[in-house]
Amino acid sequence: MPEPLNDIIKAQQLRKHKAIATGLFVLMTLVYVLSTWLLKTRDDIWLGYIKAFAEAAMVGALADWFAVTALFHHPLGIRIPHTNLIENKKKNIGDNLGGFVVTNFLNAPTIRPYIEKLQVSNLLVQWLDQPKNLTLLVTEISGILKNVVRKADDRMVTQFISDQSQKLLKEIRLNNAVASGLEIIMERGDQARILSYLVNKLRGYIIENETMVRERVKKESHFLIPGFVDNLIATKITKGLANYLSEIDQDPNHKVRQEVNQQLAGFIEDIRTSPAWQAELEDIKNSLLSGEKIHQYAASVWKHLQTAIISDLEGRESAILLYLQKTIREMIANLKHDPAFQQKMNKWVQKTAYKYILKNTCKVGDLISNTVGNWQGKELSNKLELEVGKDLQFIRINGTLVGGLVGLLIYTITRLIENS
Repeated sequence: MPEPLNDIIKAQQLRKHKAIATGLFVLMTLVYVLSTWLLKTRDDIWLGYIKAFAEAAMVGALADWFAVTALFHHPLGIRIPHTNLIENKKKNIGDNLGGFVVTNFLNAPTIRPYIEKLQVSNLLVQWLDQPKNLTLLVTEISGILKNVVRKADDRMVTQFISDQSQKLLKEIRLNNAVASGLEIIMERGDQARILSYLVNKLRGYIIENETMVRERVKKESHFLIPGFVDNLIATKITKGLANYLSEIDQDPNHKVRQEVNQQLAGFIEDIRTSPAWQAELEDIKNSLLSGEKIHQYAASVWKHLQTAIISDLEGRESAILLYLQKTIREMIANLKHDPAFQQKMNKWVQKTAYKYILKNTCKVGDLISNTVGNWQGKELSNKLELEVGKDLQFIRINGTLVGGLVGLLIYTITRLIENS
């Protein structure tokens, strides 16, 4: 994998400053050698000062070179104890760095001012108030929903629906459900309409089949009774039944209707309170809704639901997405004009974020520690040298100059003492 451009630039800067520090050491070495050689042939006082400065500068440069190099490497490749510290102490570095971040940055006094500035409601309103952002959000939600529905474990979903259905059905008292259903029918007057329908059908059937009634009367009549009498009786029976059924149909308070209502009310009460009815209906429910059948129903329901959701989400006018857009718009409109709700949302987000961060500070420390600890020692050493190596070269440069000045000062004091 190619190096990032930023790392290349840092490496170039590091090499440049190493060259400067090393060049300064070489310069001091040449000055020292030259001044030492000149002192053999000349007795100039100023040469002693130059030699003292160069000599001390060399010592300072070497000392600081060793100190800086020992952080990242073994000096000259020699495995001197307590050198190549970064690579050898990476576990301690990771632990200390994680502890430092947690202690100094992820504590309550530090993060509280930033958390209190969070105004999520304003950001949410401003962002979702733009149509393109709302469309983007709905599109992303659509993609997530499709992936969830497509990749859902059919077996687990079916089992969930089956289990929930069984729990629900176990709690349902079928006798109460049937009784309540019949009560609703009575309250709406549906039983009266049903009775009227049956009465009209029966009346029409009797009138249309008067011939059959006559034949039946003749069949049951005595052979001595004349045929016209049988016909007269059959006609009377047909008309009487038809008229009676018409009375039932036309009179909402007819005694037959009242009797039907009373019988139906008694039947409803019997279904609700009778142990026999309860046991029989429970047996019917258990036989129709066995575990295997419920599982089959659940699988069928999930397949139909899965197909319907995916088909809707892939359509141009998705009902789900239109409803989602409408809901989001209403939420944003309410949020925009409801300062109390905005404040409540902001406080909830601030409180939740504050608690979550404080609760997981140790995990952040562990993350930093484990990340640093999992790096290869050489990799960590190289990373840190790229980051701070350039600045550390100034230690070598400063060490050279400061060492030279200190050496010059010592030499000057020594000369003053010798000449006093």
